Amino acid sequence: MATALSLDEIRRRCTKVVADWAEEPGDERQQAQSFIRDLLGAFGITQTKAALYEKRAKRTSTGRRGYIDALIPGLALIEMKSAGRDLEAAEAQALDYMEDLGDIERPSRVITSDFKTIRILDIEAEDGADTVQFPLEELPLHAEDLAFLAGFQTRAFGSVEQEKASIRAAQIMGRLYSELEKTGYSEHESSVFLVRLLFALYGDDSGMWERDLFYEFLEKRTREDGTDLGAQLVMLFQIMNQPEAVRPANMDSLLSRFPYVNGGIFGESTSIPYFDSTMRELLIEACMFNWSEISPAIFGSLFQSVKSAKARRQLGEHYTTEINILKTIEPLFLDELRTEFKTYYHDVKRLEKLRNEIGQLQIMDPACGCGNFLVVAYRELRQLDLDILKRLEELDPSAGGTLFFERENLNVKLENFAGIEIEEWPARIAQTALYLVDHQANQKLAMSLGAPPKTLPLDKVECIHVGNALRTNWEQVFPPSDRVRIVGNPPFIGQYLQGVDQTEDMKLVWGDLYDGYLDYVTGWYKKAADYFRFVNNGQFAFVSTNSITQGQPVPSLFGPLFSNGWRIKFAHQTFSWSSEAADAAAVHCVIIGMDKKRRGNATLYTYTDIKGEPTAVPAKNINAYLVDAPNLFVKKRSNPLSAFVPKVSYGSKPVDGRNLIVDVAEYARIKDDPIATKYLRKFVGARELLHGEDRWCLWLEDATPADIQRSGILRDRLNAVREFRLSSKKQATRDLADSPHLFAERRQPTQPYLCIPAHVSETRLFFLTQRFEADVISGNANFVAVDPDGYLFGIVSSSMFITWQKTIGGRLESRLRFSNTVVWNNFPLPEVSENLRAEIIAGGQAIIDARNLHPERSLADHYNPLAMSPQLLAAHRKLDKAVDRAFRQKPFNSNEERLETLLNSYLKMTENDALIKTKRRR
Repeated sequence: MATALSLDEIRRRCTKVVADWAEEPGDERQQAQSFIRDLLGAFGITQTKAALYEKRAKRTSTGRRGYIDALIPGLALIEMKSAGRDLEAAEAQALDYMEDLGDIERPSRVITSDFKTIRILDIEAEDGADTVQFPLEELPLHAEDLAFLAGFQTRAFGSVEQEKASIRAAQIMGRLYSELEKTGYSEHESSVFLVRLLFALYGDDSGMWERDLFYEFLEKRTREDGTDLGAQLVMLFQIMNQPEAVRPANMDSLLSRFPYVNGGIFGESTSIPYFDSTMRELLIEACMFNWSEISPAIFGSLFQSVKSAKARRQLGEHYTTEINILKTIEPLFLDELRTEFKTYYHDVKRLEKLRNEIGQLQIMDPACGCGNFLVVAYRELRQLDLDILKRLEELDPSAGGTLFFERENLNVKLENFAGIEIEEWPARIAQTALYLVDHQANQKLAMSLGAPPKTLPLDKVECIHVGNALRTNWEQVFPPSDRVRIVGNPPFIGQYLQGVDQTEDMKLVWGDLYDGYLDYVTGWYKKAADYFRFVNNGQFAFVSTNSITQGQPVPSLFGPLFSNGWRIKFAHQTFSWSSEAADAAAVHCVIIGMDKKRRGNATLYTYTDIKGEPTAVPAKNINAYLVDAPNLFVKKRSNPLSAFVPKVSYGSKPVDGRNLIVDVAEYARIKDDPIATKYLRKFVGARELLHGEDRWCLWLEDATPADIQRSGILRDRLNAVREFRLSSKKQATRDLADSPHLFAERRQPTQPYLCIPAHVSETRLFFLTQRFEADVISGNANFVAVDPDGYLFGIVSSSMFITWQKTIGGRLESRLRFSNTVVWNNFPLPEVSENLRAEIIAGGQAIIDARNLHPERSLADHYNPLAMSPQLLAAHRKLDKAVDRAFRQKPFNSNEERLETLLNSYLKMTENDALIKTKRRR
């Protein structure tokens, strides 16, 4: 079996190329093809492989057809010139051919040479086109610059080029899966088969075996009509699962060149799929793509979606970026290790100790999906380990000979990375992605130290466990210890969206502490805390929906955690985890990392723009609302904390079978009744308040018996109310049948009042509210509070209030839910001067004036976050300046700063509560 080339072997071959061509004249017509074959041969690309010589192509500038000297599809275009000719002109000629090449054929590099000099242009370099040029005699020294020809990963991890390549690769796999679906293969067998194709394609380009061996197999051992393709692939996969020592002696010579893979990739037997020419053509086309440039982390996330027809159409529009993964794993453990590396940069013993610590770390993702958190964590720890190795070699050059080791001596091992995933398909992807990133890490090691461990055969390590993480015993994945770090992105499912099974999962995990309000993601917090219950230095971090740091779930989640000694080590405040897909909404996330060691300051990552980059701020204590403030939980209160605001109550409740309510169709008839019209009032329910719809009610508090008797409309409607109430199962409602002319619950203010909706969309920049005169009746879908001068309107319309609401208030699905007992009664509004009060009232009136510029718009229209009028937005910003000064003189830079101030104000105003409780305990 032929093996993949090491970098040392490539350098030796490059030395021979230099020797063979040193004295040659360098004639383009006579010698170009020979030079190209020798150069490519040094990197394992022979003339029987994917290099296309003298390929015809059209030049964009002239429209004429010419010949590309050599093309390695998706990888490199080579243009030769005679000795002494201008290589920049040759490069321009090569680029002139690019537009005529298809997407898969179009290369990422251009190589030009005049036999004496070699020039490499990286077209897709992240910082723009990048060029390297060197004389032929220095070719061995520049083997790394051409190592991409041998399948070495030379792109920066997480680079734009890697992202583009990964998206394209997933699109290719999506097309292959579409064909695979037509065969009638079971879902399980499709998963197995597609992962094997991925591995074969990747191995072909990445130096796992001879370059393009799989491509050669497809070309030479399968028929053009594709009828034997399935059988031949199944046979090949069986061979790749067979150690060389036990293979038949008379095996086909081409098949015998494939290595033994192991690792479970090709272990399972599958039935033979039946294909046609289309599948064969797609596979050969896939071979033209350069698979070595993909990111296993990004590609894995995308690959997970290929089974859905809709997701395939949107491939590349949504995936977990490496940036968001690093936001989680860096502050949890990577930053600390990197800091130690810098601190002990000149200390051999401390660096060796640090390597030992890194090698003992175990990373668990109990909601691993396609494994992207594990992949990035493994890659980053391998890179840090390599950086330390290189530094140790610099500090002690004599140790260089001891740095060349076999695979079993690797410091960072796959066996120390594990995940739990509920579905088989992403679990297979995760396991495969870990094998791919391991190979890439080995190549990086080879590029730096020249002695990579062999990737194949793979270690048969069961990194990914298929099962329900909330019902799996995590201790069977890794025994609990202070070496374990738990990290991941568990599913977010709100209380109203959880299915029966998920609710049972939550009851199982939370036990007696389950209160029905917790998001599904919180189950992972409880499991992690339980897993580390006997470990002094447990650490975990999860990406989560920001709703777990808002409203009623806060004390339910963080109360038990804090009481058991956990603290928030770091946290990212709310940021937008968005998708470019047309029908996908941005998800508002937080990242919370927790530990028990309480060593040093915590770190809070704040966002002035939730779609922008965070600022890291040291924090003395990060509380459950993710601000730097003491730990506290805001709970229900029967009266307002601030003595300067009135109580808020629900509006009036009719309980009338809709007989006291008048809609548009009924209005004219009621209006024409000379008696009933005296009692007709504008009625405001939730839709009327928010969407400007019209309804009325019969408000009969002052109605005389004579009026009711003289109006047939009133008599009929009140009789209907009586019958409706008498039919109720509740005794209290039946008792109300004696007063059918009155609303069942009457809380209508007798002076101008503020009307507050019970629920508004979470996307609003400001809380929606409106003032009404006392003759406008509010229903019980809203809250009401007397507001004779508009002061309350100004307060509730401010950024200070909606910041409090979003944090302290609960949610109905994702919508904000106002509460008088939790939100309003705890709002820590200080007493303000008469001047500031007047300024706030004037600011509120300016908002009303701005709304009146567009009287045709409803409240919901006015506050569409994408279409607020400039005048209305300016009025709110001016009001904010006034309300902000009620809390502090210095302007706020963000709502997070507002929240920190609000919580500190709350603590100050509730000091007496704590004193009262203390006295009672005494």
